[in-house]
Amino acid sequence: MRIGKIILLTLVFIGAYACGGEKKESTKTVHVEVPAPDPMEFGFNLNDYVVVRDTVRKGDSFGEILEKNHIGYSKIFQIAEKTKDTFDIRKLVAGKPYTLLCTKGDSLQRPECFIYQKNSVDYVVIKFKDSINAYSESKPVKIVEKEASGVITSSLSASLDEAGLSQRLAYDMSDIYAWTIDFFRLQEGDEYKLIYTEKYINDTTFVGIDKIHAAYFKHNGEPFYAFEFETDSLNQIVDYFDENAKNLRRAFLKAPVRFKQVRISSRYNLRRRIKLYGNRIRPHKGTDFAAPINTPIIATANGVVVESARRGGNGNYVKIKHNSTYSTQYLHMKKRKAKVGEFVKQGDVIGWVGMTGNTSGPHVCYRFWKNGRQVDPFKQKLPDADPIDAKLKEAYLKYIQPLKTQIDGIQITLPMEEAPITAIN
Repeated sequence: MRIGKIILLTLVFIGAYACGGEKKESTKTVHVEVPAPDPMEFGFNLNDYVVVRDTVRKGDSFGEILEKNHIGYSKIFQIAEKTKDTFDIRKLVAGKPYTLLCTKGDSLQRPECFIYQKNSVDYVVIKFKDSINAYSESKPVKIVEKEASGVITSSLSASLDEAGLSQRLAYDMSDIYAWTIDFFRLQEGDEYKLIYTEKYINDTTFVGIDKIHAAYFKHNGEPFYAFEFETDSLNQIVDYFDENAKNLRRAFLKAPVRFKQVRISSRYNLRRRIKLYGNRIRPHKGTDFAAPINTPIIATANGVVVESARRGGNGNYVKIKHNSTYSTQYLHMKKRKAKVGEFVKQGDVIGWVGMTGNTSGPHVCYRFWKNGRQVDPFKQKLPDADPIDAKLKEAYLKYIQPLKTQIDGIQITLPMEEAPITAIN
């Protein structure tokens, strides 16, 4: 360990009581050796430079940042030209940190290198001391395995909060179980267990969830296992299967929006009464997913776009024909992306949530047809995705054995109960 500055600390020690019951104090100076921070960062020894750290502010440009740090515009132009194939300097994002490595022994402290951090892991280095070049790099990341469990009391998000876990786990779980569990209808008492990995820089700085490797979700008393497995190493295709090697995917997603910041505001109901119309019955043949304006709307299954228009109470909408049996429609979009005749795949963005047509708030009305009749998608037994290749099934079942043993052994973490207040007489 490298030793940094030696800090002098004056400590006050409480000694024995002096005559008369007064405390006798004594002082002692001790030398505390404090480790110096590692000077190596971004591949540079920072001790060799004057280091300027700052954040891109709204309205900042690459040229303005360098110009106010004593780099002339002709040099800035050369840098921009020579690095444009590697990094577009116009794409600096407000709020992102940057670092300037400046010359030592120069009164102006001119920068020799500009480092822009795209996120906590990835960064771009632009060097311009002698020759000009740019390259992208990533900080070394350590992957650490974790386990988690919990019980639903009000919502999955609340359960994760109570356990001090990342909300990213909720989004990842909703993606894994998107075809099998209605995450908008979780029940109190539902349970979950997870084996997942987290990413760390320098062993201490948490930079996010890596992935979920195995999951168990008990919903309405029924257990659902999920194990990650690579089915195509060449194309790096990864999917999730249950304990019997059955693919968790279905031909249709449960919802046309991701779980994040979304709720079902109105369900399919043929006997719905509406106050606005004198409490008369007005059938609602769709499912409304309330979400912020500009939330991406996704195709719930592969298919061909047969309608993309703006019309009456539907507002902006897209309709997709999936096969001779099923069609889906997505209403009230702010803007449509999918065009008539276009083939879209499950999960493709086809538009964005808005308030066009007859609507009192931002949402997407999701309509589902089976054999030409509108039905409730949540009550349909939807077709499965393709099963695991028979050649891989034996390898898969062998692979998940230790994972299943591990996840079965995780004890469910129950929510904290408030201790009863005991009266003191």
